Amino acid sequence: MDTAFLITGFVTLFVIMDPIGLTPVFVALTQGMPPAKRRSIALRGCLIAGLLLSLFALGGEAVLGFVGISMPAFRIAGGILLFLTALDMLFQRRTKRREDQAEEEDHHDDPSVFPLAMPLIAGPGSIATMILLAGQHPGVAGFAMVVGIMLAVLAIALLLFLSAGLLERALGKTGINVVTRLLGMLLAALSVQFVLDGLKAFGFAS
Repeated sequence: MDTAFLITGFVTLFVIMDPIGLTPVFVALTQGMPPAKRRSIALRGCLIAGLLLSLFALGGEAVLGFVGISMPAFRIAGGILLFLTALDMLFQRRTKRREDQAEEEDHHDDPSVFPLAMPLIAGPGSIATMILLAGQHPGVAGFAMVVGIMLAVLAIALLLFLSAGLLERALGKTGINVVTRLLGMLLAALSVQFVLDGLKAFGFAS
C-alpha cells in the first residue's frame, strides 16, 4: 500500500472536487425542497458522479492510447488544467460560475444528474485527475486505490451536502471564500508537481 500516493491522491481529488465550495451551490440547487428530496438528490448525484469517474479511471488511459496521447503528455496537460482551476478558485471565478450554473437550472426539476453529478462533481478537472492517478499506478491494485480515494472524497461531499444548511450557517460566505482560496493555493502547487512529473517522464527535468 503506497501511503504517500493515497495521501497525495486524496488531497488532489479533494481540492479539485472542492466539496466545501460545492455545498452552497447544492443549497441553491435544492432551495425550497423538502429534506427527504434533498437527501435523495445528494445521494443520487454522488452515486452518478462516482460511476462516471470510475469509468474514466478504468478506461481513460486506453482511450488516450487509442488517440495517440502518452501519459506524460496528459499529465502535463492535466497539470495545466488544474492550475487554471486553481487560479479560478483563488480569484473566485469558479464560485461565480457555479452559482450562475445553479441559477440557470429549474429548481423544480431533478438537478442530481445535471448540473450536480456532472459537471459540478465529475467535471473536467475531476476526470483528468482520475485518469492521472490511475496512470500513476496501473493494474487492479492501482485502480482499487484510485477508486477508494474517490469514494472517500465523495463520502465527505455527501456528508457536507446532507449537513449543507448547518455548514453554510457555521462558515458563512466569508468562511467559505477563505477555505476555497486556501484550497486554490494547495491545488496550484499540486498542479505544478503534475507538470514537473510529466516533464521528468519526457526527460526534460531531473
